[in-house]
Amino acid sequence: MDWIYSTTDPLCQTFVGCLFIFVIIVVLTRIIGLRSFAKFTAYDFAFTIAIGSIISSILTSSTSIARGGVAITGLLLLTYVISMFQKSYPKFNQLISNQPLLLMDGSKILMDNLKHARIDKSQLIAKLREANVLNFEQVFAVVLETTGEISVLHKSEVSSQEKLNIKLLEDVRSTP
Repeated sequence: MDWIYSTTDPLCQTFVGCLFIFVIIVVLTRIIGLRSFAKFTAYDFAFTIAIGSIISSILTSSTSIARGGVAITGLLLLTYVISMFQKSYPKFNQLISNQPLLLMDGSKILMDNLKHARIDKSQLIAKLREANVLNFEQVFAVVLETTGEISVLHKSEVSSQEKLNIKLLEDVRSTP
């Protein structure tokens, strides 16, 4: 019956440990940068890794289901509390989440921002091709999103009189 619950399981220690591991993963992801884990925010990445690790531990070691359940519950509660803090305190959200970064402003490539984001100019050009940009004059903006993806906002053709709604760039940093 020890595989379900053992009186020797340090459940409180497990709960505190999952908190520390979660924070460490978020901090390291923020330091390493977005491009390391494209399509994930630092927060998503930390949660995914932690849950995967717990499940692996339950399935492959002597960790009981109860202990694993407490760890997963702790992570889910932690993500709920963090999401509440993010909604209530914008400064907290800025602390744990990356902000989008402008990589091109119109036809001008922002080399300092590319360097800061550790993106090579050739990668940027490849994204422009993927977006069917035929001329730099078509580009309104290129943004490195919080998920590590690169978004290209452009006109459908060079001679077009289309305008960019500035609200689309509201939370985007123009400098690193």
